[in-house]
Amino acid sequence: MSTRREFIKQVSVAAGVSAAFMGLGLSPGKLLAASAPDWFMPDEGDQHERAFIAFGAQDAIWEDFTADVQAALGRIARAIARYEPVTVFCRKGERSLAEEYCGTSNVTYVTAALDDIWMRDIGANFVIDDKGGLGAVDFNFNGWGNKQQHSKDAKIAATVAHDAQATYLRSELVGEGGGIEVDGHGTGIMTESSWINSNRNPGWSKADVEAELKARLGLRKIIWLPGIKGKDITDAHVDFYARFIKPGVVIANLDTDPQSYDHQVTLAHLEILKKATDADGRPLQIHTVSPPLNPRKSKFSKNNPDFAAGYINYFVINGAIIAPEFGDKAADQKAYELLSKLYPERKVELLNIDAIAAGGGGIHCVTSHQPQA
Repeated sequence: MSTRREFIKQVSVAAGVSAAFMGLGLSPGKLLAASAPDWFMPDEGDQHERAFIAFGAQDAIWEDFTADVQAALGRIARAIARYEPVTVFCRKGERSLAEEYCGTSNVTYVTAALDDIWMRDIGANFVIDDKGGLGAVDFNFNGWGNKQQHSKDAKIAATVAHDAQATYLRSELVGEGGGIEVDGHGTGIMTESSWINSNRNPGWSKADVEAELKARLGLRKIIWLPGIKGKDITDAHVDFYARFIKPGVVIANLDTDPQSYDHQVTLAHLEILKKATDADGRPLQIHTVSPPLNPRKSKFSKNNPDFAAGYINYFVINGAIIAPEFGDKAADQKAYELLSKLYPERKVELLNIDAIAAGGGGIHCVTSHQPQA
């Protein structure tokens, strides 16, 4: 199977991002100036209006794992729907199949052409203002630097914005939602490897990228982690490395396997985070979580060095945390206890998402959400 962590190019690589919006009658926006309206991205833990999933697995990408991925998406959708409404995007001919897997209780369906399942990266990045307005930022998904077909997925952010009746805010910057982590109070954490990268933003300096992200997301400070280019298809999205629990409190991935390339990466990230302060000058309180060293043996993990067994890629929803489990009882329990401690007012639910992990992603990667404005 061609995994998400391989540099693959499918036959139908997008012909261009701008063409993706013609069918919706939407025109490109302009770069925001520093004096832009006061939009800001709230914390993921703030109240949600709804969650989103793309039921878009296809044989051309997932091969023999397609049905398994669909089943994993269904488990995630049903778990979320117990706490908040879920909108599932699916192809016209797969509505019945999507309903079979994802259910119909507290779930609505929107027909859309899809390439794949990575809703966090292809969806709208919602922002709000102090007057109750809702905006949707489109960062021009380009298949993580033209590594995978994406002509259909490149239209989803605009579709989500339209359906949510949000103000459509199209950036000139190219990036993905999985590359964004914010505390809702002006601080962001990003990886340089995924944003300051010529496969997304040729000619953009770090200062240019930072200014645009701050303007679009209402940030006052960005803590930059180096990440690592070329080891996975995303060029090291931040949602596999560091997440805000709340302002001033961060959970960080600590890879304890010295044979893993992420071992040194996560150590370097920890040193930066330990010395960092947020936008209000507070030092960060850091908690660490480590991937399982003995995940269950399965067709998804066997001989698959790209199997993404990491607990940090969880989804915060109304009243719950939807997180993965990997069959390593000790590691699963430790992650469960830490998340329960860090989110005492939410129920932690662990799901088997091995089929999705086989493609290099996790629960946060295949979900997104609309905040309650």
